[in-house]
Amino acid sequence: MGKKIYVGNLPFSATQESLSEMFSQFGAVSSTKIITDRDTGRSKGFGFVEMTDSAEADAAIEKLHGTDMGGRNLTVNEAKPMEPRTGGFGGGGGGGRGGDRGDRGGDRGGFGGNKRW
Repeated sequence: MGKKIYVGNLPFSATQESLSEMFSQFGAVSSTKIITDRDTGRSKGFGFVEMTDSAEADAAIEKLHGTDMGGRNLTVNEAKPMEPRTGGFGGGGGGGRGGDRGDRGGDRGGFGGNKRW
């Protein structure tokens, strides 16, 4: 069974072809994908390589992690399964606003803070 590899810190000049070429020296590459920004189409600086043989993928991870590509040290490791997405924007209970400040108006009462009692 194959293995999916995460490749991070990619230079913006990297292409799917250059990734495939780099990893194919370790074995058969079944697919490559550079993740791009949906709006601009520009690379987000990371991608994935899928190799058909798990042992070859492990060898590629070991040899390529930390190597230079276009002036950047690559991060290469086994891809982790994507976390299931939940609805809405993350941040958890309460909406993350942390208090509206509207509840503090009474203690500021128009004295300006300079009055001495």
